[in-house]
Amino acid sequence: MRRRKFIAGFGTAAAWPLATRAQQSGRMRLVGILMPFPESNSVMQANIRALREELAKLGWSEAGNIKFDERWTTDNMDLVRAAAANLVELKPDVIVSVGDRVVPLWKQLTSSIPIVALASDHVGSGFVESLARPGGNITGFSVIEFSVIGKMLEILKRMAPGISRAGIIYNPDNPVGAIYWRTFEAMARQLAVEPIDLPVHGIADIERVIGSLAEQPNGGFLVPPDLTIGTLRAQSTALAARHGIPGIYPYRSYVVTGGLASYGRESADLYPRIASYVDRILRGEKPSDLPIQQPTKYRLDINLTTAKALGLEIPPSVLVMADEVIE
Repeated sequence: MRRRKFIAGFGTAAAWPLATRAQQSGRMRLVGILMPFPESNSVMQANIRALREELAKLGWSEAGNIKFDERWTTDNMDLVRAAAANLVELKPDVIVSVGDRVVPLWKQLTSSIPIVALASDHVGSGFVESLARPGGNITGFSVIEFSVIGKMLEILKRMAPGISRAGIIYNPDNPVGAIYWRTFEAMARQLAVEPIDLPVHGIADIERVIGSLAEQPNGGFLVPPDLTIGTLRAQSTALAARHGIPGIYPYRSYVVTGGLASYGRESADLYPRIASYVDRILRGEKPSDLPIQQPTKYRLDINLTTAKALGLEIPPSVLVMADEVIE
């Protein structure tokens, strides 16, 4: 694991009465955070700041009644396993984690510590009993509804109508990788696009599969939510630009780094909402009673500079759908 970080600071003025009571009762709370990303990931750092800031608004002062143990591991599963095991040994009051590959570790390591997990398919992967009543010690938030894979491919096809072959790039170690592929394959055939399965484990694989798409004309690709690709988003979008291949991604951060377009859940309020679940658990509610929350709003972002470099003219009917157009 890269390092363990305890963060101390000052909460909002509104938090002081709660902080004082917590100090008097000796109840300092510990929140574990496992992020399978490099610590240099500015997007995820901002998300964790939003989580801490929202908890401060809810009365959890880092000066008095709460502390955080953050683990930034990259997606190296050996590091993730070690960090998860160490967090469990500390017996935190609640753990926040990101990624489908992390949740099976919690299932193995603890049945008592509450887990708030950001993942793709809590029910289908067997993490919880149902969306409404998770059962057990795990609850959380879904990052995607699988039909969105079809919507992403439809948007890509509208931006680049010449596409006749398209691949889906994902890490097959992801528990929902098979669902990604089945959903993508079915939708591609409906759109008269040849579906290509492009599993990857790292940057060398990503370079290889994008290069293979460039060997024939009219290729494109789609990236679903995936920790491996997310960690390598800058390199991935640069490779797509180098090979002149249009791609669509799950989050705005890819578009900011040069990706053509993204279509995915609106995430501006996601980490404050995660904070609300942490707050409710710290105040005594059980994760088994907190429903898995699914995305309710999606956003489309388009990079016009990238489109021009690819020789694409984005139709007005697509531009009008966009939440943000980057020029």
